[in-house]
Amino acid sequence: MVLSDDQFQAYVEENDVGKKKCKFCGHLFAFRTSISRIKWHWSGTKGHGAAICREVPKDVQEAAFLAMEGVNKKCRIRADWLINVDNKTDRLVKPVAEASSSGGHTPNKSDARENAVPTSSSEVAGKAFEENKDAILSWLMNDEVLRIGIYGMGGVGKTSLVKHVYHQLRKTSGTFHHVYWITIPQDFSICKLQNLIATCLGIHLSNEDDEILRAQELSEAFVMKWQHLLILDNLWDTFDPEKVGIPVQEKGCKLILTTRSLKVCRGMGCLQKIKVEPLPWEEAWTLFRERFTHDVVISPEVEQIAKSVTRKCAGLPLGIITMAESMRGVSDLHEWRNTLEKLKKSKVRDMKDKVFPSLRFSYDQLGDLAQQQCFLYCALFPEDYGISREDLIGYLIDEGIIEGIDSRQAEFDEGHTMLNELENVCLLESSNDYNGYRAVRMHGLIRDMACQILQMSSPIMVGEELRDVDKWKEVLTRVSWINGKFKEIPSSHSPRCPILSTLLLPYNYTLRFIAYSFFKHLNKLKVLDLSKTNIELLPDSVSDLENLSALLLNGCERLRHVPSLKKLRLLKRLDLSDTVLVDVPQDMEWLSNLRYLKLNGCSQKEFPPGILPQLYRLQFFALDDWVQGQYAPVTVEGKEVACLRKLETLECHFECFSDFIGYLKSWDGTLSLSTYKFLVGQWNDNKDYLRVLEFSGRSRKVCICNFNINWNRSSPFFPCDIQELLILRCTDAGSLCDVLSIQYAIELECIEIQLCDRMESLLSSSWFCSAPLPLPSDGIFSHLKDFHCYGCSSMKKLFPLALLRNLANLEMISVEECHKMEEIIATRVDWVVGEESSSSCSSREFDLPNLRRLNFVYLPKLKSICCAKLICGSLQKIRVRDCPKLKRIPICLPVLDNGQLCPPPSLEEIDVDPKEWWESVEWDHPNTKDVLLPFVVLGDSSRVSDCLKKMKTKEET
Repeated sequence: MVLSDDQFQAYVEENDVGKKKCKFCGHLFAFRTSISRIKWHWSGTKGHGAAICREVPKDVQEAAFLAMEGVNKKCRIRADWLINVDNKTDRLVKPVAEASSSGGHTPNKSDARENAVPTSSSEVAGKAFEENKDAILSWLMNDEVLRIGIYGMGGVGKTSLVKHVYHQLRKTSGTFHHVYWITIPQDFSICKLQNLIATCLGIHLSNEDDEILRAQELSEAFVMKWQHLLILDNLWDTFDPEKVGIPVQEKGCKLILTTRSLKVCRGMGCLQKIKVEPLPWEEAWTLFRERFTHDVVISPEVEQIAKSVTRKCAGLPLGIITMAESMRGVSDLHEWRNTLEKLKKSKVRDMKDKVFPSLRFSYDQLGDLAQQQCFLYCALFPEDYGISREDLIGYLIDEGIIEGIDSRQAEFDEGHTMLNELENVCLLESSNDYNGYRAVRMHGLIRDMACQILQMSSPIMVGEELRDVDKWKEVLTRVSWINGKFKEIPSSHSPRCPILSTLLLPYNYTLRFIAYSFFKHLNKLKVLDLSKTNIELLPDSVSDLENLSALLLNGCERLRHVPSLKKLRLLKRLDLSDTVLVDVPQDMEWLSNLRYLKLNGCSQKEFPPGILPQLYRLQFFALDDWVQGQYAPVTVEGKEVACLRKLETLECHFECFSDFIGYLKSWDGTLSLSTYKFLVGQWNDNKDYLRVLEFSGRSRKVCICNFNINWNRSSPFFPCDIQELLILRCTDAGSLCDVLSIQYAIELECIEIQLCDRMESLLSSSWFCSAPLPLPSDGIFSHLKDFHCYGCSSMKKLFPLALLRNLANLEMISVEECHKMEEIIATRVDWVVGEESSSSCSSREFDLPNLRRLNFVYLPKLKSICCAKLICGSLQKIRVRDCPKLKRIPICLPVLDNGQLCPPPSLEEIDVDPKEWWESVEWDHPNTKDVLLPFVVLGDSSRVSDCLKKMKTKEET
């Protein structure tokens, strides 16, 4: 729009004393102020002696600027004019601003190229792409979302995604007054960013070095632009937008950034974040075909190879496009096969030149050497392999990549933090291993890039190349073949690799023999992993590997012999679990640097005395329980274990209760034990007893079995932080109070009591009356989640009613085959002084918000679950079988707004037997039975509701 001076006069009015005033902002001008100076006021340009109008409409500001600066500089005022994209020619036009004074920032052609907005194209598409684009556009319409972060690995399509958003916004009028795009240079700095923003805004920053003054100038310029969007592409570091001069605020400036780091998104305060994932197979193949072009006819054989090439790119658009364009026009089968083989070996030039440098930049940005080494270590694992976090961190500790930390737990914390960082910058992906535990995974092309880095600095050998003797070069530093398939390493194979430090051969289930000669010239070996192999003997040459820090043989189920370990004095980790060793290895007392020891008890029932005191640096000590499917605990002496003052994890068997008590007495403030599993007492082989200890996942467990209680009550019974307790066949225990210091064990989460014939109640009435009851938040059983009671023939009652308020975390109550059980929640007046009678408590309600399962089986004398009403909003399953005297279920159902009852929202099943019991049971509300009927399953697994429907249909027929 072009206006004459007379037209500009229409935007000025005079007051009573003759002063001119801006109609937009009300600013008063001095007497005789010319219309030219007033136009500078509206133009938005500083440095001309006129205050800047912040209320001027967009068209008037443009006209004023054109009138004062000239039409040839129009492009500097708006992003709409600053960046012009001609979709027909894909030509970028980016006019260049001039510096207003010497020493100020002068945008140049280099800046223009650096911040070129990608032109519109169809490089990437697909379902996820459209969903992500729609989500971004939706968030931009939300006034509460001011900052949006787009992150993902290099080449995955972040810029393409935001480019589509950019072009769509440019086509849509009224969304934002201005949209700016800035590509962040690799040598990022606040000053450079301010200069780039100034170029976009078409202003000249002062020549001051003061970032605060420059930020103020930018902020003022942004405020003039009304509602606008700033896109920062390829951001690597966080910064405070306000300190740069970006006023991110409601109805002001919004910010979209692309980055490879989730941490950057978080640090920039992005309220909404999107991770751009690699393409699924169908979309990847479509992209390859589109970029390869359809005008070349290829044979079915070539198409199959092309698909293999696409799969090798693992959904990464940059890799797919690079390979498709490099093979454009090629139809020769030989050339395609050759390309695929080169791609498998990371030898395709276009990938080296165009893809790997982009991916490597993420690696180069890792500021910590240990992080880089951790990342490169992952390349030793097979492609698309779920690498167990625990295993990987164990290797990093063995290798010395994680070092200088005294505590093993702290080392693992450091390792997990390191892996989190690599996930955050998208160099690793979160995954699960075959057991469902946390793992990481490496994208195929990132792994190829990592292998390329390693081959240049520390050559490695991975996979089937191990078969070729000629491949074992002297320069090798690490060798790995996980999940290999070879039967033996013969005597003819004696590699000379003087600097080889790592040999990983786990999960080679067919490997049965390793010749003595194999280890003869591997003197620098630090980490040797032969776990999950089928070897029967470890060759004696291993005894000479004096630099070995880790020897891993776990899961070698045929291994019977390990040679002398006397020379392995640098050994820090030894894992011999799940083997069938005849004897404990010789000369273990020489392993004074050992920090991790896990082994079977072999044929010995007692760990050899005199060894443990020499292993005083041990942090992890576990005597594995199972030998060839049989539970075979190995006894240790309490006084010897007490010498291990640095232990953090201990799993062992104390056959004598005096040994257990003796060990507990050694506990003091200097012990760092955080994880333990103790088996105390005589053991007879019954695997059912161990299901809680083995599979619960809790870290502090004690199982006591087959002994009489006759110790001094002043002794410490159990660790005060115990989480799980299993009591088996303690024949003279009248209640749990006879076994456990109840008032101190407030962290208990699981209790299982089995076959304790004299136990009559969970808590004795005498103890309960004399002991003060702590507050529910930290009191007795306040952490209890699971309670199981089985085969206690004298048990009559479990919890007193007064304790019910402490059971807010209870998730399951299971009682089976307790022939004298009468009450689950006892209400007898003589239980506790002051306790209500059953008639007075029937109107009370107790909330058990986490209770999920009730299981009562073969309790012939059970009369009551609880006299009060129970609110169980999370209840999933109820099982009542063979409890003929139980006449009432005290579950209180939710009530809808219309006054109707409804089942608990999580309820899945009510398993009852016999059917007659269900028909006779009483409920506190007359409609409860009808509401719950659809969930009832009879003992023969047929639903009651289905049976009734069949009966009704039969009667009607």
